[in-house]
Amino acid sequence: MSNDVVGSVMVVGGGIAGIQASLDLAQSGYKVYMVEKTASIGGVMAMLDKTFPTNDCSMCIMSPKLVEVGRHPNIELITLAEIQGIEGAKGDFTVNIRQAPRYVDTEKCIACGQCAAKCPKKVTDEYNQGLIKRKAIYVPYPQAVPLKFAIDPEQCLKLTKDKCGNCERVCPAGAILYDDKEKILDIHVGSVILAPGFSAFDPKGIDAYAMHQSRNVMTSLEFERILSASGPTGGHLVRPSDSKEPLRIAWLQCVGSRDINRCGNSYCSSVCCMYAIKQAIIAKEHAPYELDCSVFYMDMRTHGKGFEDCYNEARDKHGVDFKRARVHTIDPNAETGDLNLRYVDEDGNVLNDEYDLVVLSVGLEISDPLRELAGKMGVELTPGGFGLVDSFSPVASNVDGIYLCGAFAGPKDIPQSVVEAGSAALMAGSALTASRDTLTVKTEMPPEVNIKGEPPRVGVFVCQCGINIGGVVDVPAVRDYAATLPYVEFSDDNLYSCSQDTQDAMTKLIKEKGLNRIVVAACSPKTHEPLFQETLSAAGLNKYLFEFVNIRNQDSWVHKDDPKKATEKAKDLLRMAVAKVALLSPLEESQLLINQHAMVIGGGISGIAAAQALSAQGYETSIVERDSSLGGQARSLFKTAKHEDIQEKLGRMIQEVEDDPNITVHLNAELADVTGFVGAFQSTVKNDQGEYVLDHGVTIVATGAYELEPTEYLYGQDPRILTGQEMDRKMIENDAVVKNAETAVFIQCVGSREPSRPYCSRLCCTHSVLSALHLKEMNPDMQVYVLYRDIRTYGERENLYKEAREKGVIFIRYSVDDKPKVSAGDSSLTIEVRDPIAGLPLAIKADLLTLASAVVPYNDERLAQQFKLPLNDQGFFVEAHVKLAPSSFATDGVFLCGLAHYPKPIDEAVAQAQAAASAAVTLLSRKSINTSANVAKVDPRFCSSCMVCVSTCPYSAPSMVKEGPNAGKAEINPVLCKGCGQCVASCRSGALHLQGFDTDQILAQIREMCAV
Repeated sequence: MSNDVVGSVMVVGGGIAGIQASLDLAQSGYKVYMVEKTASIGGVMAMLDKTFPTNDCSMCIMSPKLVEVGRHPNIELITLAEIQGIEGAKGDFTVNIRQAPRYVDTEKCIACGQCAAKCPKKVTDEYNQGLIKRKAIYVPYPQAVPLKFAIDPEQCLKLTKDKCGNCERVCPAGAILYDDKEKILDIHVGSVILAPGFSAFDPKGIDAYAMHQSRNVMTSLEFERILSASGPTGGHLVRPSDSKEPLRIAWLQCVGSRDINRCGNSYCSSVCCMYAIKQAIIAKEHAPYELDCSVFYMDMRTHGKGFEDCYNEARDKHGVDFKRARVHTIDPNAETGDLNLRYVDEDGNVLNDEYDLVVLSVGLEISDPLRELAGKMGVELTPGGFGLVDSFSPVASNVDGIYLCGAFAGPKDIPQSVVEAGSAALMAGSALTASRDTLTVKTEMPPEVNIKGEPPRVGVFVCQCGINIGGVVDVPAVRDYAATLPYVEFSDDNLYSCSQDTQDAMTKLIKEKGLNRIVVAACSPKTHEPLFQETLSAAGLNKYLFEFVNIRNQDSWVHKDDPKKATEKAKDLLRMAVAKVALLSPLEESQLLINQHAMVIGGGISGIAAAQALSAQGYETSIVERDSSLGGQARSLFKTAKHEDIQEKLGRMIQEVEDDPNITVHLNAELADVTGFVGAFQSTVKNDQGEYVLDHGVTIVATGAYELEPTEYLYGQDPRILTGQEMDRKMIENDAVVKNAETAVFIQCVGSREPSRPYCSRLCCTHSVLSALHLKEMNPDMQVYVLYRDIRTYGERENLYKEAREKGVIFIRYSVDDKPKVSAGDSSLTIEVRDPIAGLPLAIKADLLTLASAVVPYNDERLAQQFKLPLNDQGFFVEAHVKLAPSSFATDGVFLCGLAHYPKPIDEAVAQAQAAASAAVTLLSRKSINTSANVAKVDPRFCSSCMVCVSTCPYSAPSMVKEGPNAGKAEINPVLCKGCGQCVASCRSGALHLQGFDTDQILAQIREMCAV
């Protein structure tokens, strides 16, 4: 590595993984070059309608991140570009890039769309999966970043035939550049992150699917665009051939995955089962009639957090029919357009069913160009074509300084891609700490306009959100109504208010119209309020002179069957918001210094990895571990799914921690008390040596989980019946009991996927398959059986399942309603199970029985109370956002990783630990932050010193003044206050006020609500 490291990182790929990695790096003090091969960033997530398992609007949660990337002064977008080669070494790479001409000057283009309106050439719209046409000059989608038009050089009549030229004639900004040229760039960076994404499998060449015969056989991405409010049908559920509303839809799973006969892709694509479930639920919601939805599958792989609940809901609440069968042939009816599906059911019957529409759940694969990219970078790939990584370094490629994340590193969903993005950002920045902030610039906001003494001049912006709002609410009517309200000086509606062009236009209008208060009627403030507040700041307006009206979640979605009343409600909500915003005053935020010490709670694999990641960034870190040694559950594990020796790797990690001067370990320790807040926590640690206080600015929760002790299958009554960890310990010890066994049986889902514990424990299937292979390696003649409900060897772990079958491991499926029965004899155990294929009961004589027990959280309510952290019904900690913030809490300065979040294998636990550390570094590197100004404030003139506020506040924000003229009166620590209003509601003397939600503001809303 070069001694003079470059303080910049190149991120290749503009999907959600690349976006998150870029933001983490830019917020940690590094210059970022984001290279994207298409005209805009967003990737596949930008094409999705909703995201599982919460069914959040994909674009709604992604758009703020798109705009943030586009605005960030330390992220440079290089679109329409591809990597040609790389030279140098970690710390000082030179990357050669070829950037294709855009033929539009991005500095001049105002995205007015006049060029596209006059363009006569229609071409296939890739964003809408070819279902409709776009123009030869285009932006990929309405919220695209950068929101600048581009010309398709292969389709443009001017560029191919020197005809037309309409776009140049009508462009009001003079932005068209027909003579634009290709650029060759050499960019110097310290690290590189590869996040180029994936390609969806193309099933058109497989005759059995009949895509060449019928337009009513669609891929899942095509169907996603049909469901989308911004799609070709505006979210109206119709089939392509005749625009008929389908009555019956079938989803066919594992198309392009788990299939070595038709496509050669042996791996599982990890996401297809869940997105089929999601699409079935959404399709039923879109259909104003009874819609029959069937999912044909081999194994239902709902292994993620909340996934099993979604599966159960689809089946039990929505009536989705799940058929365990693989369809042999699709036979289209040329006259009706219907599709006949021929398949064999579980009882061996050959059946024929007719459907109106068939959706092929296509898998993820790495395209040839991406394989070539890996070759140019010297990055090794797996046999499936994905990036090759180590379980203990899950984002590091074989090339030092080049890191991988997202689907390029293996099939995965959005949360895991976001986790890996954080991990890759952390690792990419670790070697560059000496150059942190050397290439970055700070955002300079304009001075804040003083509005004191000015009458309210309110601007109202109403969002259509495609058809999410506009399909129900009469948005133009709401816009016009807003213009009639007192103090409203300007009112407008937008297709997507969160898009970059609308944000820029809003900034301009605030300045031009002299607006001093803003109301936005759109979606959820939870995801979008910070975005609009930043826009106010960019316009020189105090960001608290703003009111957000949720006319999507609280109106159009809940009143979708009554547009008239939904419109009236939108007007009511808007009238209330205008009345409130007129009374708002500018608020001032408090600045808070960040203590540069970090604390990690838990010393298992994820806790160790988090501490090492923070240390590598130069931050002193304390590990607080309840046990007498580090290692956690990993001390009882044998090998990873990649056959790495866990004990060897763990021992090395522990030794590195002990030798690291930046890391202090506190064993046999627990937290007796926690006070403080983000940047200034004070934790009282109690161990054998007594109690002492640790000061720290950030906290990472890595408290882990444990293996369930079974209460069934005779566990604890016979030494031949083991849990998975107990079997691993015997393998570590090379126990003769294991080596000499002639028959071994594994039973899956012991304590998981049941009413008392409805989640899937995620790692058990892979672990049992791996253990079965180890037994076969010890004794190839050993009879090994795995009794399962669904085999969930997701991703490239599927190859282990395939290998186990090839080596003679026998898999027998059982039903939760008809579990195996275990009895013990002197010479052997007997496991009785019904074979679903033969339809007969089996009795297996075994020497060993291993129970794949559930992973159970500690349900640490005390720790949750100390840091004000939420727990779900099962006892796992709840992250800030299931998709886009899986390693953060809603509580500022506290982060999450490992089994405390949800069951996961070692590679995922390490990646999340590094992602949590990356999120922590974005705080630590800033040295100081501003806290929210929506906090309580005391008027000491009216305080009666009753101390009710002190006793009721869950955050310990109020206290009593000890000295001075206000001694004995209450005061609020604005850093601790979360603005919940509990103290304000309980104050008997009216001395407390919640800034931004004061009494006169709330009463104004109430009066307007009643003024009907």
